[in-house]
Amino acid sequence: MKKTNEFSLPRIGATQIKLLEKLSNACAVAGDEGEVRKIVLEQIGPHADEVNVDALGNVLAYHRGTGEKRLRVMVAAHMDEVGFMITADDGDGFYRFDVVGGVDAYKLVGKAVLIGKEHIPGVIGIKPVHLTNAEERKRPVELEALRIDIGPAAGKVKVGDRATFATRFTQLGPSLCGKALDDRLGVATLIELLKNAPPHIDLLAAFTVQEENGLRGARVASFALMPDLAFVLDATPAHDLPTWDGSENARYNSRLGMGPAIYVADTSALHDPRLVRHLMVTADTFGIPYQIRQPGGGGTDAGAIHKQRAGIPSVSISVPTRYLHSPASIARLADWQNDLALVQAALLRLTPDLLKETR
Repeated sequence: MKKTNEFSLPRIGATQIKLLEKLSNACAVAGDEGEVRKIVLEQIGPHADEVNVDALGNVLAYHRGTGEKRLRVMVAAHMDEVGFMITADDGDGFYRFDVVGGVDAYKLVGKAVLIGKEHIPGVIGIKPVHLTNAEERKRPVELEALRIDIGPAAGKVKVGDRATFATRFTQLGPSLCGKALDDRLGVATLIELLKNAPPHIDLLAAFTVQEENGLRGARVASFALMPDLAFVLDATPAHDLPTWDGSENARYNSRLGMGPAIYVADTSALHDPRLVRHLMVTADTFGIPYQIRQPGGGGTDAGAIHKQRAGIPSVSISVPTRYLHSPASIARLADWQNDLALVQAALLRLTPDLLKETR
């Protein structure tokens, strides 16, 4: 624990990195989140007063505080990842598939995948360049032209099975590399927050499902939890690579190494300005680096949460990550650490007076 003023903030160490590795390597495409759900339940059981799994598969954990007039604070992170669903058996070990969530077909050619609960290995194949003509090479890659090839001997794959990238988590110096860091970084962070829950609030931890195909789990979870406010933990794209022509890149969205990204607006929500200010003041007070995610596209579970019941003040905070929704993403360990520290400090500083402020 790192002491900051009167507060003690949790740190990311070998144990937390090992947990993230386990979460990243788990296969949990939207609608089939069982592997991650099992890990979450194992981790949070001793640290929650009550744990429920709802009808959609969300894990809802309650840590009750002490004292009167406690805020009910929802903190959400989604368990699911983008991936694929088997749609047809073409015979001889070839399977047609569709994408689940936002995945571009051009990223898929030649990628190794794991299919179903038994993690059957396969490869996404297309006609090789040696056998294509000049006209074919000009065409964009289309999903309909791709197949998952598992070989003719394996007969355990069935229509409806999910598949995901076979990438294994690794640490690259100051960076973390793996599949599904969106949003296993958030899941790992929320587990740590629950283990270090502030005593003066009721912490309502929501490990949600089906974020990648419509924010569906968060809608159900926030209706059931009835929070006073909500923080959403996610990963956001880092557009900090050089431009192809060497000119200055003026559109960053977020950048690695600059701290967690606080949302102001995206396509799913205009984030509550009181909570945005609270995060910024907290970061400035404790010397925690942060950045403002450039307003624009994308969205998080906050897009569903803020519209429930009579309205729930919500804000998102994300770890900047390169190459999201691809076979491998990269994030900085320091950004994850500062994300955890900022959210923990923000929770510790919460009082009911915050919601009395003018928006």
